[in-house]
Order: sequence, then structure tokens, then C-alpha cells
Amino acid sequence: MPATLNLAASAAVALAGLVHVAIFLMESVFWGRPQVHGRFGVRDGSDAETVRPWAFNQGFYNLLLAVVAFVGVAVGQVDAHTEPSTGAAGVGMALGAVSVMLGAAIVLVLSDRRMGRPAAVQGFFPLLAVVLIFV
Repeated sequence: MPATLNLAASAAVALAGLVHVAIFLMESVFWGRPQVHGRFGVRDGSDAETVRPWAFNQGFYNLLLAVVAFVGVAVGQVDAHTEPSTGAAGVGMALGAVSVMLGAAIVLVLSDRRMGRPAAVQGFFPLLAVVLIFV
């Protein structure tokens, strides 16, 4: 594993985090809107209310993943400029976050092939980040 995050990898990790912040907003803040819960395959308003606690929890899971990704980028950048030998801590945090994001995208598409597009949105930047971290 590299000791520091390069700029391209940092950008990909940060973009993956931003996607997951957007998912958090949909699942935890705007879930009650039909156009939002409809994106997740929940068409009926009463069904949306039934699964609201699950969506709310999952939204915070996505937000916390994003936070770890952002902290990993910040630690990786600070360490790269102050103490390069400790930059691996930021790389490890960032890599851990995007690996979980990528794994979740894979599980999503494997569990329901119709979720290919959402899985691609969720997994593109994490996959790019993983590749850029190791290139």
C-alpha cells in the first residue's frame, strides 16, 4: 500500500464521499418525498413509512462512510505534507471506506440485477479510488 494519497486518488475518494452524502440525504432527510423513496423501489406511501426507520439507519451508515473517507483524505494530505512516513494512516482510512462502498455496490447489483444503475452510481468513484490508490 502506498504511504500517501496522490491528488487523483484523493479526489476520487472525496467524490465517493459526496455521493454517499447525497445518498444519506435521500435516505434520512428527504425519504418522505415520493420521488425520493420511489428511486429505491418503494412506490407506496405506507410502505415508505414502514421502511422509514431502515432507510434512516442506512442513510447514517452512508454518511458515516463518507466521513471516514473525508477524514482519510484529510489525514492523508496533512501527513503527506508534514510527516510523509505516517501518510499510510490516511491511505488506510480512505481505502477502507471506499472498499466498503464498493462492496456494498457489488452486493446491491448481485441482490437485484435491476439495481445496476444505482450500483454503478454508488460504486464508480470507489472503484476509481481503489485503482488510483494502487497505481
